[in-house]
Amino acid sequence: MTTTDTSKLTTTDFGEGPVKLLYCAIYFAVTGTLFFFIGRAVPKTVFKYDRFPFKSFGFENNGKIYTKIGINKWQNKVPDMSKVFKKLMPAKNLCGSVDSKRLMVMILETCEAEVTHFLLCLTGLYCLWIWPGAGGAIVYAVYVLLGNLPFILIQRYNRPRLVKLYLRSTKAAAKE
Repeated sequence: MTTTDTSKLTTTDFGEGPVKLLYCAIYFAVTGTLFFFIGRAVPKTVFKYDRFPFKSFGFENNGKIYTKIGINKWQNKVPDMSKVFKKLMPAKNLCGSVDSKRLMVMILETCEAEVTHFLLCLTGLYCLWIWPGAGGAIVYAVYVLLGNLPFILIQRYNRPRLVKLYLRSTKAAAKE
């Protein structure tokens, strides 16, 4: 019976996949954390919810297209950073009475979240440099399809609904 001296094992003994996966995961964690804090620091006044790219496109039908993929059923089941970092982010629920100021904050938060997740998709392409080939492509696809795209779609679904409430509340306040 022979024993293996584990001190001499290299990444080629297991394949480079696990190491490359770890590098990609670390890269995603670092960029995600960095972009989260950058997003919190950017003044919300730079976002114009009623202009490109935040204004709903015609095909989106003010966000209604997303009900075809059941977004209204699963959007509350995905992780929500406002629940993790309660002191850094405003709550995203509309319980009780909501004034136009709070609605505007929520609208601008959707813009920030959309930009953040879009930039994470772009910077995530670096994973293809870390792990060239099919492995990196699969990891990147999972990162985009599960880690970012759902959150972009949630923002595009909710923003038109929040804008509608905002316009209604400002109109009501003007009548008073």
